[in-house]
Amino acid sequence: MNQRPEDSTAISAAAAYGIEYAREKLAGLKLAVLTGAGLSTDSGIPDYRGAGKTHQHPMTFDRFMGSFEAQQRYWARSFVGWSRISQAQPNPGHFALALAEQHGTVSALITQNVDGLHQRAGSKNVFELHGRLDQVRCMKCALVMPRAEVDFLLTELNPGVSKDQNVEYSPDGDAEIEATKDFKIPSCPRCGGVLKPDVVFFGEQVEAGQVEKCFAAVDSAGGLLVAGTSLSVNSGMRFVKRALKAEKPVVIINLGPTKGDELALAKIEANTSVALERLLLD
Repeated sequence: MNQRPEDSTAISAAAAYGIEYAREKLAGLKLAVLTGAGLSTDSGIPDYRGAGKTHQHPMTFDRFMGSFEAQQRYWARSFVGWSRISQAQPNPGHFALALAEQHGTVSALITQNVDGLHQRAGSKNVFELHGRLDQVRCMKCALVMPRAEVDFLLTELNPGVSKDQNVEYSPDGDAEIEATKDFKIPSCPRCGGVLKPDVVFFGEQVEAGQVEKCFAAVDSAGGLLVAGTSLSVNSGMRFVKRALKAEKPVVIINLGPTKGDELALAKIEANTSVALERLLLD
């Protein structure tokens, strides 16, 4: 979570001290970085737990696979929300991490985000823990299609549906709209199977091989930097625990509490775009 303040360049004295302290303790170390939805809020993509948000019920894997109506609901809402995700641009936090990788400070980037903004900013060694929203996978034959191609099919099938940009939506492009029962969805063009975005839904397991690659990235790094996530689920928290078990320093940047605050060498309460620039580039 990374609730952007009115003046996003302003940070507290405590945050400024935390940045300087972290710089001193992390000096000379190659860092693995774990990022969450809060890193993309400055790109116009909301997080799940920002101030004023109502409790959402994201689509679960079992519900999506078990109900045609649930698939209709997901694709109708995603059809509206996808354009906002696809048009988002990397922000200074993304660019700071990409530059730090070029300079040799960041060795690997593990992201819980599905928006692809790290790669668009120039980061190379990126592990997408929860997949990517710009791809769609057939659940029967495993065909992978560009999301833009599926968007074209959805537009052809639903010419009367407007992509209203003024609706609320989530980090996975799930727009808050109703009346989805008449929405038409395509099947796999190769085998007729169910098409699903190539992301990990709630209740779906992250691929074991991907998790092991992320563990290896943490193991080979000198420390772990966490940015823009509350670590509320084990998907991210396990990497903090892995680093701590190896007695490696953990630094957290996030606006709002995280599950790792009491375990971290430093917790920096600041906007990620500003804090990452100051920590990694200044």
